Amino acid sequence: MLLREHFHTTYCTNVHPGADWESTFRALENHLGSIRSSLAPKGAFGLGLRLSDQASRELGEGKRLEGFRDWLEAQQLYVFTMNGFPFGNFHGERVKDQVHQPDWTTLARKEYTLRLFRQLEVLLPAGLDGGISTSPVSYRHWHPEGPARDAILRKGAQAMAEVALELARTEARSGKYLHLDIEPEPDGLLENSADVLRFFGEFLLPIGEPLLSEQLGIDLPAARKVVLRHLTLCYDICHFALAFESPEEVFARMAAAGIRTGKIQVSAALRIRPQNGNREGVLQALRAFDEPVYLHQVTTKTVQGVHTWPDLPQLLENPGEFEELRAHYHVPIFTERYGLLEATQQEILEVLEYLKRHPVCNHLEVETYTWEVLPPGLKEALPASISRELAWLQKHLEL
Repeated sequence: MLLREHFHTTYCTNVHPGADWESTFRALENHLGSIRSSLAPKGAFGLGLRLSDQASRELGEGKRLEGFRDWLEAQQLYVFTMNGFPFGNFHGERVKDQVHQPDWTTLARKEYTLRLFRQLEVLLPAGLDGGISTSPVSYRHWHPEGPARDAILRKGAQAMAEVALELARTEARSGKYLHLDIEPEPDGLLENSADVLRFFGEFLLPIGEPLLSEQLGIDLPAARKVVLRHLTLCYDICHFALAFESPEEVFARMAAAGIRTGKIQVSAALRIRPQNGNREGVLQALRAFDEPVYLHQVTTKTVQGVHTWPDLPQLLENPGEFEELRAHYHVPIFTERYGLLEATQQEILEVLEYLKRHPVCNHLEVETYTWEVLPPGLKEALPASISRELAWLQKHLEL
């Protein structure tokens, strides 16, 4: 939906199982009617579409893509953003670090992303920009620090620069502005603003500027502008909360470097603080969130910087003393407390307040994909939960 004549807000359909196109479309048919009627009964409702590689391939068969576009129009739905981070199945089986596979060193990742952009070009209504969020190049623990890791960053930057070249050609051909939104997360090769700035400054721009200059026949300053137009930041609020960075700090650093924000994923992490000295009770409550499907990195801020445990089991084995931990577990954004645990809802409110003063991005996507693995007692019917999250977001976006 369009709020205050600027923001497009939606939820990410990665909350629904969808390994193939049939199951993806069935989930959209089953859920979107009630969600749209509760949130935008008299207008169009925007959609944050997630397609697996298989679903995307199947959507491209025959006239299926055009048929899907017609169905969206008939239902008063439109797609303005897509999630291209998870490549394969994202539900019902172990995902963990494999969410990064294939990473940006592979041809499969680039081809998948370009296919999604070709499909978004068809689905995107005229006059809107469209973005696709993607992984932070690769997973940190697969690559030792030093020259080997820099080689991975360099290879990923080359692939992303080639995507930017295709997006520039798309805009010249069709007039549709598309951007790749790079999403830092804990234990990704990019996990905070410093990593993003280094990636752009030492890899993306030095590789992308001469490539686009040569291929598009423009000078280097113009090529730099094109790279920065089509390669942008996906600001996941949960992820930057785990990095203990404020929106004012991050957005100011991005603006100074000329880096745009293509999408903001509205998400909440778990905040773990001892309550009246009840450390063991808090940790016991946290154990209910230890599940086998997704990675749930845990961070804490120290005098040396942010310390990260790769997953909840590592933290729970040896938690030590702590004042505050934050866990990468996307919980519903409308609740600030979960019994003895809290959520980083305040960080969401800080981003929304910042956007009211500085609308650096017009794509807002609620991403609470963990509904299936939430502990008992935190679930309600999925369409109702999604509607409640979006209604909460709408309320707090209003002046």
